[in-house]
Amino acid sequence: MTTITYSIPNISCGHCVHTVQSEVAELAGVRTVIASLDTKQATISFDAPATEEQIKSLLASINYPVSN
Repeated sequence: MTTITYSIPNISCGHCVHTVQSEVAELAGVRTVIASLDTKQATISFDAPATEEQIKSLLASINYPVSN
């Protein structure tokens, strides 16, 4: 299993946290998603078939792009 923490500056409220967690959790292979309003980060654990590119692409498509 791979676990990655992303910085997501667009997280600004509880609804943002819920949206990130629920949308990413729907990807096949994603095991856990823990988003935080305080740190504006999301920690995601996943296995195949999910990929880091898939997750980053999904986050961008729902207006929560990952900060570099």
